[in-house]
Amino acid sequence: MAPNTDDTAAKKPEGVSATGVTSAAEKPDPVDDTVTTHHALEVGGLRLEYTATTGRIVLREEEHTDGTFGGNRARAELSITSYVLDDADPRTRPVTFAFNGGPGSSSVWLHLGLLGPRRVVSGDVDALAPPPYELVPNAESLLAVSDLVFIDPVSTGYSRSVEGGKPGEYHGYQKDIESVGELIRLWTSRNRRWMSPKFVAGESYGTLRGAALTAHLQDRYGMFLNGLILISSVLDLSSVDFEKQRNDRAHALYLPTYAAIAHVHGRHPGRPLEDVLAEAEAYAARDYPWVLGRGSRLTASERSDAVATLARLSGLTPAYVDRADLRIEHWRYFTELLRDDRLSVGRLDGRFTGPAARAIAEEMDADPSMDAIAGPYAAAWNHYVRDELGYESDLHYEQISSRVHPWSFKDFEGRPIDVSPLLERAMRQNPHLQVHVAYGWYDGATPYFAAQDVIAHLQLPAALTANIEHRYYPAGHMMYVHEPSRVQQSADLADFLVRAATQGP
Repeated sequence: MAPNTDDTAAKKPEGVSATGVTSAAEKPDPVDDTVTTHHALEVGGLRLEYTATTGRIVLREEEHTDGTFGGNRARAELSITSYVLDDADPRTRPVTFAFNGGPGSSSVWLHLGLLGPRRVVSGDVDALAPPPYELVPNAESLLAVSDLVFIDPVSTGYSRSVEGGKPGEYHGYQKDIESVGELIRLWTSRNRRWMSPKFVAGESYGTLRGAALTAHLQDRYGMFLNGLILISSVLDLSSVDFEKQRNDRAHALYLPTYAAIAHVHGRHPGRPLEDVLAEAEAYAARDYPWVLGRGSRLTASERSDAVATLARLSGLTPAYVDRADLRIEHWRYFTELLRDDRLSVGRLDGRFTGPAARAIAEEMDADPSMDAIAGPYAAAWNHYVRDELGYESDLHYEQISSRVHPWSFKDFEGRPIDVSPLLERAMRQNPHLQVHVAYGWYDGATPYFAAQDVIAHLQLPAALTANIEHRYYPAGHMMYVHEPSRVQQSADLADFLVRAATQGP
């Protein structure tokens, strides 16, 4: 069906002077730029008919100066794609708001990789799909159990500040949360979905955003969620910080991931992955922090034992571990593990490898796992948004934008960037909030053991801790790149949503 569009583009522009030049003060107020199309999807023998809406929604902010209300001024235009099942009861039909992370990432990864009604076929390790790639129906789409709203934060996707605006205002922790939260409030109100079960799903930095956003929605708008989905979680950046705070925590919390990656590349022959992870987790939880904490007080014998253990678990040579002073930084690890084969290991997904640009480089020049997926997702989205969703724009869809950097964390000045207290507060405030955490064994960006550690230290009573569930996949950061993991994760998420949306009083 052809997209339904309005005729605003054909109207004579307002605010044009006699000379034909539009001044900044006279520029017309921006309006929403969206199109609507209708589609169907076959899921489990059922035909789901749904309405898709995509484009840009104007984000406005109230202005108050010296006690005077200055109006509701347009500040940004956020790109959004929603899928709403036709003829469903909004009182029982859940809606899930989803985004990726970065900061600087669009939502295309969760959209076309896992949750949406269409998915890209990108291939996997040793069997990458060739261009121009393929877009197919997603029979495992979360649309089977929930309406979906994909959000691109400012400067990602098609989202931009208004003409003449300052996008840098949104390139930081607090303003990012406020803008995404306002868009969720706006969509919920316009679509009359306040009484629907509501979920937020974030990936990577999107989990940090998602946890803080959950608290923000409750505190600012009184919008209580049924569930929060954390995919490749990182709520406390100090848990993965090798450089800024010069603490040893990240070195220990990364070790199980190093062991998993070493295993997949044949460095633990004859041993099941479960045994390798169990040993690495035990050492990382107790002995390794003690070893690092001893510093120069470590005896020669203790140091020798630690070098041997770390080398065996990580797959590196004892000489390298010794030179690294027992502290294995992650970018260097991905460069070092297969150096003799002149290969780099993927950071997002340690199953992937790629040719090293320089065999003597201290750090790899590019992440081979990111190289493997960037092209398929770009091709799929740019085809899909025009040919199937009917939205036309000459703007470049910023899949991952560098324009958001430097990202501001001024709200955390003098303290770790940690939103776990906000998640604690949100769960205490809303004891019905259910949390689903998804981990990939080979995720070198947000390692599973670090995420586990943060969750384990949440200050919550046992009854609320029971609201958190954990799922693990033999894949990386974007675990849905691995086809068996994608199918299983889709089923796990659908099961979680159904349970969390139908809680009794």
